[in-house]
Amino acid sequence: MTGASVREALGAAVDALTAVGVDEPRLDAELLLGEAMGRGRAALVADPAAEVPPAAARQFGEMVRRRLRREPVAYILGRKGFRDLELMVDSRVLIPRPETELVVELALELRPARVLDVGTGSGAIALAVADELPDAEVTATDTSPAALEVARGNAERLGLSERVRFVEGTLPDAGDGFDLILANLPYVAERDWPSLQPEVTKYEPREALLAGPDGLDAYRALIPECAPPLSRYAQQTRGALGVEVGEGQAVAVAQLMRDAGFGEVETRPDLAGIERVLVGRSVKPGA
Repeated sequence: MTGASVREALGAAVDALTAVGVDEPRLDAELLLGEAMGRGRAALVADPAAEVPPAAARQFGEMVRRRLRREPVAYILGRKGFRDLELMVDSRVLIPRPETELVVELALELRPARVLDVGTGSGAIALAVADELPDAEVTATDTSPAALEVARGNAERLGLSERVRFVEGTLPDAGDGFDLILANLPYVAERDWPSLQPEVTKYEPREALLAGPDGLDAYRALIPECAPPLSRYAQQTRGALGVEVGEGQAVAVAQLMRDAGFGEVETRPDLAGIERVLVGRSVKPGA
């Protein structure tokens, strides 16, 4: 008796995932079956009549059961793509999101000599900056030792260990300061937690997401420490702070930056039109 075909295996998985409310059931099923069979999605879809080998069928079944419990695909696969990098991820760190690439693009635009990534998690921002700005000196911090273990592992696997210095905590002993400080800190308001998808609330690290009643506690703590005239962290004349924020938070965070002494504050939208990244500069360019 032959096993199920790719078409049949995918169809059954898609039906089951749809029934529990998974957002992209076909994409998820294709990724999981491709992993089980050791084939890319394109090759899988191109040959729907191919038989799924018994060992692959068993592995696929177990992965689908995990997905039915709403475990994120990235955790099931153990990896997530971010820009040109493939990062290993698990429940110790947040899964990198596409909108966070805007933070990296800010670094590419400003081309700083010294960069600090606060709250590095999997190391996504710091490692991408190190990869794409090979002349930059990059430091990454996190208050979670478990997250730093993941980030260091990613750096070693990607051959970037010598390019990024990892420090436990929030702000390191910065010496003369950094040209650019980047941060993707917790910004979920406590009131919004129950409305988030179970992929987030059941699996991603709560401490990396929640930040008080309005979601701004982490930035209230960070921004004054990074602003002029506190040049221990940010260069007074040309330093900049770039942060990612949640939907509807840009106005409040911009005011926090102005109150802290940043001379210019700019907001930048993501692809959905949400004001997602704020840039605070110590003085206006050319001033």
